[in-house]
Amino acid sequence: MKSINRLTLTALFLALGLVLPFLTGQIPQIGNMLLPMHFPVFLCALICGWQYGFGLGLFLPLLRSFIFGMPYLYPTAIAMAFELAAYGLIAGLIYGYLRPQNIKTLYISLVASMIGGRIIWGIVQTLLMGLGGNAFGFAAFMTSAVFNAVPGIIAQLILIPLIMMALDKTKRIPFMK
Repeated sequence: MKSINRLTLTALFLALGLVLPFLTGQIPQIGNMLLPMHFPVFLCALICGWQYGFGLGLFLPLLRSFIFGMPYLYPTAIAMAFELAAYGLIAGLIYGYLRPQNIKTLYISLVASMIGGRIIWGIVQTLLMGLGGNAFGFAAFMTSAVFNAVPGIIAQLILIPLIMMALDKTKRIPFMK
C-alpha cells in the first residue's frame, strides 16, 4: 500500500510541476528566479523518497517541454532534467538516511541538493552548449545558477520547511521525529 500512496503523491507532484510554471510563465525572467518546477521535486523527494524524487526530477522538465513547449528542450529542459534529478536524488537520500528527521536534517538535505544539483546543471549545460559551438563559462554559470536564482532559493528555504511542518500537523506525513 505504501508504494501506491507514493505513486499517487508523485503523480500529484508531477501535476503541480506541470501547472506551477503557468503562474510565472508570462514573464520568463520571474520564472527563472522563482524556480517553480523545483518545489514539487524537492517535496516529492522528501515525502516519497529519493527514487520517486529522482524519477520526477528527470521526467518533469522533459514532459513539460514536450507538452507545452516550455522550457525549450535544448538545452534548457535537458539540463534541467539532470539538475532536478540530482535534487530529487540528493535531497531524498540525505533526508531519508539522516536521523532524526527534523528541521536541521531538512535544511542539510535542501542545501546539499541545491549545491549538487546546480553543479550537475553547470556540467550538463557546459557540455550541451559546447556541442552547439557556444561557450558556457564560469561567469555564465554563476549568473544563471546562483545570482538569478537567489529569490527561488530563498523561497525554497522558507516555504518547503513550512509545508513540511504543515503536513506534519495533519499526521499523514511525519516530519518532527
